[in-house]
Amino acid sequence: MKMNIWDAFWGLEVEQCPCDVHFVEWLEQEGLSRRRIYHFGTGGHHYVGLRCAEPHLDNTVLGITAAPKEYESFIALATDNPRVTHSYSAYFGDIYTSNPRLLPRFDIVTLFHSCEFRSEANDAYGALTDRQVMDLFTEQTDKGGYILFYKGSFAYGTAEPIIAEWAEQMPVEEIAGFKTLRIFRKLA
Repeated sequence: MKMNIWDAFWGLEVEQCPCDVHFVEWLEQEGLSRRRIYHFGTGGHHYVGLRCAEPHLDNTVLGITAAPKEYESFIALATDNPRVTHSYSAYFGDIYTSNPRLLPRFDIVTLFHSCEFRSEANDAYGALTDRQVMDLFTEQTDKGGYILFYKGSFAYGTAEPIIAEWAEQMPVEEIAGFKTLRIFRKLA
């Protein structure tokens, strides 16, 4: 049995997948700085981590990738620019094996790639479901924090009913979205 990985490299292709750019634009519009962010799907571009490190945002970002090539690009980025690691770190893993005891608390969580990568291959090693991942990261988000989803995901049709059920059962409220993003605020 092997971990279910994504054996590809995702560069910044804004026309096809603008969620990371829209997320940073939303942070800037709302003036959200000095926040602790969890980012699901770093991409090989590491756009969110790099932009959030800029002085006007000064956010910290912990990102996950299940793509070995994207993780290798983070290692190269950190090696060439060690200052970025003051505010951005990425790790290689399967979000579906996340353990709350290994995670810090967050102010903002992006779950842009919900339902895109979970398959029967994850079942072999006891991985969480998409709904369980949503619940886990909701628990890791502080009151008043935000949880965001991407409406342009190829799997959004699958994720939408799960998000609806999650929103009914968890202490969250949907607030105004931003471009392609659906945004929820944690109430308790």
